[in-house]
Amino acid sequence: MGDFDDLLAANKEYSADFALAGFDGIAHAGVAIVTCMDSRIDPLRMLGLEPGDAKIFRNPGGRVYDPALEALVLATHLLEVDRILIIPHTSCAMAKFTEQDLRVKVGKSAGVDASWQPFHVVADQIAALQEDVQKVRSHPLIPKTTKVGGFMYYVDTGLIQQKF
Repeated sequence: MGDFDDLLAANKEYSADFALAGFDGIAHAGVAIVTCMDSRIDPLRMLGLEPGDAKIFRNPGGRVYDPALEALVLATHLLEVDRILIIPHTSCAMAKFTEQDLRVKVGKSAGVDASWQPFHVVADQIAALQEDVQKVRSHPLIPKTTKVGGFMYYVDTGLIQQKF
């Protein structure tokens, strides 16, 4: 069996009743979400959305770095996004470990020195969230009419709480 055969088989089943053919790519609910790559987060379902409703950008820690800003600028101008949610989460490894901790863990796992690799840890999630919300709100290419909110997702309850 090939390394990806199980996933290819699942994809074949998925495609059997695929309903998004011809989809226009617009965010039909006008929503963009920046969140963590953590698999405990189901961005669409946690907000009652369906495929096609939102644009989703994921990265370790759910931070708004340059690639996320690029995606948000494009989403607001080309994909009908008028609401942006920034949603980090509790129990995040990026907030749990220091940069040095992650370099040691990754280096040990990889069997090579990882002291050169940046990992963008988050020392204070609420302060980082406030910074990210302000970064988006003040970006010259994000329309002033775009609503931007900062939320925390609680992985043990599935609830989100607005912070900013």
